[in-house]
Amino acid sequence: MPKKAASVYACTECGNQSPKWLGRCPECNAWSSFVQEDAPAEERPRAGLSSAGAAPMPIDAIDADVAPRISTNFPNFDRVLGGGLVLGAVTLVGGEPGIGKSTLLLQAAQELARGGAVLYVSGEESPRQIALRARRLGTTSANIRLFTETSVEKIVSEVEKMMPVAVIVDSIQTVHTTANDSMPGSVAQVRDSAGVLMTLAKRLSVPIFLIGHITKEGTIAGPKSLEHIVDTVLYFEGDKFQNYRVVRAYKNRFGPVNEVAIYEMHDGGLEEVPNPSAALLAQRSSAAGSAIVVALEGTRPLLIEVQALVSATHFPSPRRMAMGIDANRVSLLLAVLEKKSGGNFLMHDVYVNLAGGLQVSEPAIDLGVVAALLSSQRNAPIAHDVALFGEVGLLGEVRGVSQPDLRAREAAALGFRRLIVPQSNASEVRADVDVVPVRRIEEFTTALFTSSAATP
Repeated sequence: MPKKAASVYACTECGNQSPKWLGRCPECNAWSSFVQEDAPAEERPRAGLSSAGAAPMPIDAIDADVAPRISTNFPNFDRVLGGGLVLGAVTLVGGEPGIGKSTLLLQAAQELARGGAVLYVSGEESPRQIALRARRLGTTSANIRLFTETSVEKIVSEVEKMMPVAVIVDSIQTVHTTANDSMPGSVAQVRDSAGVLMTLAKRLSVPIFLIGHITKEGTIAGPKSLEHIVDTVLYFEGDKFQNYRVVRAYKNRFGPVNEVAIYEMHDGGLEEVPNPSAALLAQRSSAAGSAIVVALEGTRPLLIEVQALVSATHFPSPRRMAMGIDANRVSLLLAVLEKKSGGNFLMHDVYVNLAGGLQVSEPAIDLGVVAALLSSQRNAPIAHDVALFGEVGLLGEVRGVSQPDLRAREAAALGFRRLIVPQSNASEVRADVDVVPVRRIEEFTTALFTSSAATP
């Protein structure tokens, strides 16, 4: 009779194990990251971890162009992946429940199935449930093979037998390997199962998609090392109660990070938004407190409406709320306005929102937030044909940002004729727009409302 497995503690951030609970992980310095799990009773060989038997060879003798990328026939999704799927790449797709992860990959499977069999492994749903969704989406290709299995060893065996063009595992938290006796979804099981599938992908040159669950903190469940194991990490963002969805690359060994693809959810599945800037500005308001800023997500310029509401408060501590942008950044910009432009927000509640449900962290939207705040405070609308971008420093200076001409061309294509930009970027703009350069926040305030007053 085998011995009962002893309890060990594993760090959810780096996977480090300890025989006792520790308040802080000595490897990654994370606090309260240890969770209890069962250690394996005995060592077993790990399935799928055998090497290909190739001898070491000089790096300059390897032809890196022999394996072209595989297109998913979703242009925006291909761009987020870095130009398409790379043979042997492992892609982790995370997002909240019901956001559309399975829908997106089932639609991608339909397109990939044109080149051969696609293995869809489900550990959460029955074949009938998946087939019902497939009929609704129109993804009923005979080359999509459903496989309801949670054993990694059986998945490896089926992939070796079928040799599909792609594999989708829904989800990595439901599968398990015999190399570990802990429960499916535990830190060790997620790490070991992903390691087996990663080695399988490299050995057979088969691209694999892993769907990952999201914790209440908004991160992919399992050890942080899971994101280090895979080649690409994509996050599915958006409000389940709104139509727009955003797929964002947070890690990509084969392309740029922070690339985004914007989709619209319909009854028939996800549809790519061909012109995201126009879609985001479709319901634009011309009221006070609205400003149009040109942000850069990866290599794509996006025109986003920044909305601000400044209203008097009757409480001793005014509220500061922000959606789509870091609230600390908004507080910093308010402090700069108080100090440098004579603004008074101490007795006002301040609310800032990026329309459309996007999350943007680029500092180039600083100028848009400042413009919206000043517009709402003064109850003075900004001219309809004015767009802007620029970073605001603590000393009140307006700092330059990257690729100003790309941003300006996107604004000009959507009918904006005046662009307020940092002075250091003004000479780089070649687009057919009137450029208003500013160096400091005081100059920006004057330029903003002068432009607005000049509007017919």
